[in-house]
Amino acid sequence: MATQFTFGKNEKLKSRKLTEQLFKTGKTFSVFPVKVFYLPVNADHIVKAGVGTSSRNFKKAADRNRIKRLLREAYRTQKTPLTTFLEEQHKQVALFFLYTDKTLPEFAMLKHRMQQALERLIKQLHEKSAANT
Repeated sequence: MATQFTFGKNEKLKSRKLTEQLFKTGKTFSVFPVKVFYLPVNADHIVKAGVGTSSRNFKKAADRNRIKRLLREAYRTQKTPLTTFLEEQHKQVALFFLYTDKTLPEFAMLKHRMQQALERLIKQLHEKSAANT
């Protein structure tokens, strides 16, 4: 299968119910400045992902939108190992990436942190699946 660097409509976390469930019962970890919320689910797609930032830290909508664009792009370019792992394990997961720093990020730093966050997520999901078997 060719590597897909896409982030289509069916991969986006849009369901209000699923988002609320993710924040209430999901697990979380942080790779500064990205906080990751995740929840194994039964969904129609392997990964459902969303991004966000605080309006308390960034008053201007243009700044928040830029951060969300950068987060989506970093996820889009780094998601291949995660999707491969989930396909092999026959699992689905809902994700949310929250930017927690108070300064505007540089893309190179954000991309590196996203890679670290996804590697850590794979490790945690692998440990959980190994514990269940």
